[in-house]
Amino acid sequence: MLSPCTQLGLTETCAGTFVSLPNEMDMLGTVGPPVPNLDARLESVPEMNYDALSSKPQGEICIRGDVLFSGYYKREDLTKEVLVDGWFHTGDIGEWQPDGSMKIIDRKKNIFKLSQGEYVAVENLENVYGLVSDIDSVWIYGNSFESCLVAVVNPNKQAVERYAEANNISGDFESLCENPKIKEYILGELTRIGKEKKLKGFEFVKAVHLDPVPFDMERDLLTPTFKKKRPQMLKYYKSFVALHLRLVLHP
Repeated sequence: MLSPCTQLGLTETCAGTFVSLPNEMDMLGTVGPPVPNLDARLESVPEMNYDALSSKPQGEICIRGDVLFSGYYKREDLTKEVLVDGWFHTGDIGEWQPDGSMKIIDRKKNIFKLSQGEYVAVENLENVYGLVSDIDSVWIYGNSFESCLVAVVNPNKQAVERYAEANNISGDFESLCENPKIKEYILGELTRIGKEKKLKGFEFVKAVHLDPVPFDMERDLLTPTFKKKRPQMLKYYKSFVALHLRLVLHP
């Protein structure tokens, strides 16, 4: 009896990119080697601790060749996110096997699809929302099971205290970050810049959590080069994410 054949492919790569070989038992659990008409490589993802040059090469699977699409329809921003120097970044994290086959071990989360089918380029959105002068940093989260986005924000201490004083809101910085009026103000600023930059409806943040402590390496939220470790951030802020998604979707 032949072992089943598995494959990996995307619409963006005109379907098949990796195909396993029937009856090759060592390929069970993999998607097989790349097909002949394309190039494949792994790119290190340091924020997720994947190293393409390690003894067990792991990283984001990138594809190059004539099979690639030319881009997303009327979405130049998404196209630039996934097509870099001719290489299509699949978003899948793979691990090369000794026999040349590929094993899918994780998924990179910088581009994801919401439940209604819209794609979100989260790093691009964080750059847009980062233009708000009253915040120091922002992390945005969404997933394919929900229809909206939420954010964790490091607000600017001086800006928050200035707004609180002008609006007769008392308390230290930590308590101000818990105050619903301050959260409403920061959310309003995010919405303002979103409208100014003509974001689409699904790209607007619907709820915020204000963390007075900046994202840092001590809590394993940033890499040494200050890139966000998204899986670690989700783990650290998971209680906020679950609560606010529930409140937004089921008020």
